Amino acid sequence: MHRFSDPERSTPAAIWLFAVAALVFAMIVVGGVTRLTGSGLSITEWKPIMGALPPMSDADWQEAFALYRQIPQYAEVNAGMTLEGFKTIFWWEWIHRLLGRVIGLAFAAPFVILLVLRRLPRRLVWRCAVLLGLGALQGLIGWWMVTSGLSERVDVAPERLTTHLGLALLILSGLVWTGLEALRGPDPTRSPVGWARGAAALLALVFVQCLLGGLVAGSKAGFIYTDWPLMNGQWLAPVDWRLGAVAFLHDQALVQFVHRLGAYALAIGVTVYAVQAWRKRLSEGLGAAAFILAGAVWLQAALGVATLMHAVPLVLGALHQAGAAVVLALATWNLWLVLRSQPRLFSSGLGGRLL
Repeated sequence: MHRFSDPERSTPAAIWLFAVAALVFAMIVVGGVTRLTGSGLSITEWKPIMGALPPMSDADWQEAFALYRQIPQYAEVNAGMTLEGFKTIFWWEWIHRLLGRVIGLAFAAPFVILLVLRRLPRRLVWRCAVLLGLGALQGLIGWWMVTSGLSERVDVAPERLTTHLGLALLILSGLVWTGLEALRGPDPTRSPVGWARGAAALLALVFVQCLLGGLVAGSKAGFIYTDWPLMNGQWLAPVDWRLGAVAFLHDQALVQFVHRLGAYALAIGVTVYAVQAWRKRLSEGLGAAAFILAGAVWLQAALGVATLMHAVPLVLGALHQAGAAVVLALATWNLWLVLRSQPRLFSSGLGGRLL
């Protein structure tokens, strides 16, 4: 009951934020499945309110299928698809959009209730308002992404898919961070010194690596060069530089190669970070958090290699996307812990030597 009466902390708010984070995580996973099954363009209209209901009659299904048959993906990829086949991809996209609506409601309604009941710490109100705005923006970006595949392409543009994924991950990280703040309350002792720089660098590198993964997914670069550690027997990617700067977004070989380099850099960085934490025997959970993060990164790297070498099967592809979200959440938690640690942990001068 103490935390209920403490205006600086709010257990109900923390539970709410972590629950929404879990929904966002589910949204990211379903989004990955939607992409892997080629379902993202099955709904060709954006109806934020009326679209919450699926087709309710045979006539409604025929109308939705007729709209899908007008886009290039049907003509060039799924020509001859039956109505039953269309329903399969339709349901994945509909679930994906439904989750977005559920997340919006699950965030907005408790937000208002907690404000009215004064159970949300005042210092977190603006953060939650920003997260609500980002959620609304995510819906617009999702439709902006879909429109890129409705006229001239048979799939969505990689850069738009990456933007959509990146914002989802940013929201997830923000929810985790704000939930921890609601649970713990303010801490005036936090001091962003050396360890914080290292933890922040790892979080940034994880986020960038996730964006690179989005480019790999959007350009379907995971379906080629499925050997490892070489790429079709070569150490360097066979890049078509005639594309110019666009190669960094659309050349499959280069996109995959840069994603591999990002994985190597992240694995090395998090290993150095964890070893330093072990050498200094950090207390208050910092050492444990470092090793948990390092273990998650190495597991994700191994899963990425397996996913690539099996040419991105549905299960492995979905697990790899889920793993990326987990690693980002752990990196967020790790940085939050470091910022909350006591200054005495930095008295050895380690901060100046770390990363």
